[in-house]
Amino acid sequence: MNRFKAGSQEPDIEPEAHARVDVHQHLWPPGLVEALRGRDAPPRLRGWTLELPGQRAGEEDPRDHDPELRARQATAAGLTLALISLSSALGIESLAPDEAAPLLSAYHDGALELPAPYGAWAAAGLVEIDPGALARELDRGFAGLQLPASALADSAGYEGAGPLLALLEQRRRPLLIHPGPAAPAGAGTPAWWPAMVDYVQQMHAAWYAFRVHGRARHPRLSVCFAMLAGLAPLHGERFRARAGQGSKLDEQVFLETSSYSTRAIDATIRVLGVDVLVNGSDRPYAAPLEAQLSPATSAALHRSNPFRLLLPEEVTDAPAPLAGAAVARS
Repeated sequence: MNRFKAGSQEPDIEPEAHARVDVHQHLWPPGLVEALRGRDAPPRLRGWTLELPGQRAGEEDPRDHDPELRARQATAAGLTLALISLSSALGIESLAPDEAAPLLSAYHDGALELPAPYGAWAAAGLVEIDPGALARELDRGFAGLQLPASALADSAGYEGAGPLLALLEQRRRPLLIHPGPAAPAGAGTPAWWPAMVDYVQQMHAAWYAFRVHGRARHPRLSVCFAMLAGLAPLHGERFRARAGQGSKLDEQVFLETSSYSTRAIDATIRVLGVDVLVNGSDRPYAAPLEAQLSPATSAALHRSNPFRLLLPEEVTDAPAPLAGAAVARS
């Protein structure tokens, strides 16, 4: 069974030759939907209308959160493992503990009940850091932990989340860094603004914050940045001009590809090589994009690289990763 097995500390997935992995999807389990509907303040659902602090209300498609329908969709796409996460853009992690707890519990319990090929990332409250709670979710079979980029943008953020990240290091489980809540929308701000501006800026900042603050604190932590880290690695030339440093390859730092296709993926490979890229779609908020990649590159993104991210030491029979592309690291 190609997913993370509940009730076990060991992931129950096998790196078969035909495996295809998507490390970044969203699906709200029924219990989480009901918990959001029961709230008196944002983040909350009114029917299928999502209300977030400072943002215009938006309509969710109930089919996007239908577990059986989404499972059939994932299987039809050839996926043998699709990892969902609690979207950090909702802001649940930063709620007061008594508000966050029922939402986190509903997400975790519901995620474990999803049909194959679904697995899930754990979530964690950030007001009161509780590594014991995270340990229990990892024990139940979650792949790793997702945290919002906005919470990991500086030294204080890494200091606060330190106990969670130390636990991931100890367990050899990865961290997924995902955009957090968007800034309040001003008058006339189009609906696409958070995705194109706020989220990109958050991921860009998180990329450099990990380099400056995160890696030194957590030398063995595997990290995956959503949406190609907002294309932050492509600013290596400017970084060299202003800081005297260029793009730096870290074999334990991965980038997933959601919302990007051939040109952005190719440009990132030219800077970092292919071994650190993994397939992610952000479904249902973005349709999977079929990039024009060679068969070997596609296999690396969909199979070899995701297994190295998710099973950094356990997998010994996975296909060897491609040698990094010969690139000029700016």
